[in-house]
Amino acid sequence: MHVDGYTHAIREDLARMAALGDESTVRAAELLAVALDSALARRMQEALAEAALELSGQLPEGHVEVRIAGGDPELIYVSDGPPAPAEPATEEGSDARITLRLPERLKSRLEEAAGAGGVSVNTWLVQMLTRALEPHQSAHSGSVGRHRLSGYGRA
Repeated sequence: MHVDGYTHAIREDLARMAALGDESTVRAAELLAVALDSALARRMQEALAEAALELSGQLPEGHVEVRIAGGDPELIYVSDGPPAPAEPATEEGSDARITLRLPERLKSRLEEAAGAGGVSVNTWLVQMLTRALEPHQSAHSGSVGRHRLSGYGRA
């Protein structure tokens, strides 16, 4: 998808509307069009990212990603491979969605961790968040045989 074509069309629309005014209006529209160029491209990429999320939610397996190639976004279908194990049941079900923006390096690490566990990134994140949000039981609360140890060690 060539974003430049869409931003150019918006610039032309703005120029046609400005032509109804005087020369200072035309000049102001030209300056605005140049200033808006990158903002328009970014907004279009955000719209494509939301579209990819919606499409992904409708697919039985796999997901849609937005990838930037040569400055232009592409919608790409990505197969998740064999079906992932069922996600842990929750009281609310699995209908809630969030959009999470991550640095590419962190996303790669998440994909590696999920792959090592043989689950999708979504399943891995749900499992980790569920564990992280479980109430901590202390020795004083009557729990027997459950101890948590955290920290760093050297081998």
